[in-house]
This record gives sequence, structure tokens and C-alpha cells, in this order.
Amino acid sequence: MTTEYSGSGDPRRSIELLWGVQERPRRGPKQKLTVPQIAAVAVAVADEEGLPALSMRRLAEQLGVTAMSLYTYVPGKAELIDLMLDTVNGELDMPADLPGGWRGRLRHIARQNRAMYLRHPWLLQVATSRPPLGPNLVAKYDYELRALDGIGLTDVEMDLTLSMINDYVHGAARGALHAVHVRDSSAVTDQQWWERAAPVLAKVLQPERYPTATRVGVAAGQEFDAAYDPERAFAYGLDRLLDGVAALIATREH
Repeated sequence: MTTEYSGSGDPRRSIELLWGVQERPRRGPKQKLTVPQIAAVAVAVADEEGLPALSMRRLAEQLGVTAMSLYTYVPGKAELIDLMLDTVNGELDMPADLPGGWRGRLRHIARQNRAMYLRHPWLLQVATSRPPLGPNLVAKYDYELRALDGIGLTDVEMDLTLSMINDYVHGAARGALHAVHVRDSSAVTDQQWWERAAPVLAKVLQPERYPTATRVGVAAGQEFDAAYDPERAFAYGLDRLLDGVAALIATREH
């Protein structure tokens, strides 16, 4: 799987483009495109065709301009990736008030991020250890941190807790998308797959040799009607992470 890296271009040019502070040319024809328009079309191409299909030439075709003219707006694909990331991070719903206290706020944040990955699967192909420092991402970071502010964590713990939640969401979204891909590519539902596999497995599996796997596997299969339920797994794992945060907060109250 192809991996792109945010922040791999010129950070000065990326920040100028992200915040709209780059100098406009004083001479020449009036520019036909805007940077937000270019980023939106790039996101659409990646959504429809996948990130490997996205190139400056392919994007230029979609925009109806030459590749050379596109470079006058965005210097390269590295900076384009930063623009795309900031664009999709601007889609998240960030209500001021949510029920459930800090747990309700973190649960909302986690589900919003998971939904973003499911809408834009190509995000999982972008490594973001150097995040694009754009207005949407900064606003999202500020909003997410406020969910943790004043609950008993230090500033560094707030940042680490948010990273933990977002890393969990990233992995859970990958698993959910893999489940969708195998179902769609095989044209077989999980239930149909299990109905075909179960009779054969029953002939070769020795319950007395694998008693725990047999007992738990049967219980999970009956519960999920499949080998794996991405939604149940996500909700369960998220609640256990939040339990851990609650336990940490409790140690500060004594």
C-alpha cells in the first residue's frame, strides 16, 4: 500500500497555502482557481479513485488546466496532501455542548474521526507524524483538547490522551474498512461466508484440543452472526480506553 507523508514538502509554502497568506502575482492573467477549490477537487479524486491515482497531472485534468499552470498554485503533491488533510478535517461537527461530561465529549470526538476515515479511506495511507499546521486542523485540535480541559490531567497528559484516542480510532477504522473491502470484493456477506465455512470447520476442529477458542468463538459468532463486528469492537474498545482515563483521573482525587 502506498504511503504518503504529510509535512514532507516545504513547510513555509504549506503554511502559506493553508492560511492563505501567500503573495499574489502582481502581473499576468487573473488566476482562475483558488487553493480551496484545488484541494476540494483533489479530495474528490482521492475519494473516487484512490490516493495512488492522484497526481498533479490527473488533478490538472479534473480542473481543466495544464499541469504547468497548476504548479503556479501548488508547488507539488507534498503540499497538496497537506491541503487535502486540512480540508477534510474541516468537515467535523464540533458542538459546544454535549451530554455525558468528558466521556460524552471524547466519545463524540472518536466517532467523528472514525466517520471521517470511513468517508475518506485514503486518509489511512497518509502518515501524519508531521501534521499539516492548517486552520482546520488547529481548530480541531483545540476543540478536542477542550474536551479534556479541567478534568484533572496535566497539559502533557491531555495531549497524550488525545493521541491515544486518535491512534485507537485510526486502527479501528482500518479494521472496519478492511471488513467492507473483503465483503465487497468477494460479493459474499459475512453470514454467507460463515455458513460456507462452518460445516467444514466442524469436521476438522477438535473442541477438546482447543476448548477455550471453541467456546469463545461459538459465543462470539452467535452474538455477531459473523467472525467480527467492527462497530461492536470499536464501541467496546473505546469504552475501555475511557475507563482507563477515568481511573487516572481518580488517582488525582485522593
